[in-house]
Amino acid sequence: MLGKPMSAAWDENPIVIVLAPTGAEVTRAQQPALPHTPGEIAAATREAVAAGASLVHLHMREPDGAPSARLELWQETIQLLDRGPEVIKMISTGGSVDQSIEERLIGMQAGPDLAGIETGSLNFGDELFLTSRPDGLRVVAAAQEHGVELEVEAFDLGHVHAALRMHERGELPGPLRFNLVLGVPGGVDATPEALYAMRMALPADARWTVTAIGRHQRRMLALAVLCGATGVRVGFEDNVYLRRGRLAVSNAELVADMADLATALGRRPATFDEARELLDIHPRAAVSA
Repeated sequence: MLGKPMSAAWDENPIVIVLAPTGAEVTRAQQPALPHTPGEIAAATREAVAAGASLVHLHMREPDGAPSARLELWQETIQLLDRGPEVIKMISTGGSVDQSIEERLIGMQAGPDLAGIETGSLNFGDELFLTSRPDGLRVVAAAQEHGVELEVEAFDLGHVHAALRMHERGELPGPLRFNLVLGVPGGVDATPEALYAMRMALPADARWTVTAIGRHQRRMLALAVLCGATGVRVGFEDNVYLRRGRLAVSNAELVADMADLATALGRRPATFDEARELLDIHPRAAVSA
């Protein structure tokens, strides 16, 4: 087994399948089925939930596909998702490389369950994705103001260590949730050795999801399933292909493929209620009470 001993056997719990349907970088030239509008994102999410997803990681787009921070788009999307089926709603506070921290925080106002938090910067391909320590503290403050829980988006080992230091100082509340992102140019490689290093740095009781980019996705997520990860992430934000040379028809096809793979490896997809329990995410009313 990779990493530290867990309180449960690697296959004791179901696995949370996370859908990242659109992101900020992929275009319709690369994937014609990429959703842009709130209605398209909600429809893609409904299909993915039916295929086995229990959490959706959201970015906003303008109708022409440009990354957006408009509050009305966040609100419309969350409202559509609230109509069912049940799914944990998570917003990105990473946004896109050209958005300010003020723009990246706007989605908090739309009433999500969960938000990402970056704890450091990185070279994102040829561009700089900047998140200073004060920016990270602003994300925490906004989450507390709006009753939103947090997941650390770790693109490198230093991001994990920075989050742990924030937690030790009382700046980042628990429970600790991490998304270990592998294969972003400028971040940690998508290799078993890199996943081992990041997992070994986590406390034994941390919840951890694995994201792997492009052609690395299926093999690294299979490894995550076998190593007891809490969750795995798929969707057009990270990968547009089902297999080499074969574009996925939809986000739901990627989710269904991951659900089949996880089941074959001994772990079924988590239901909505199971995902809430595994990630220790409370209903929004309870969080804000």
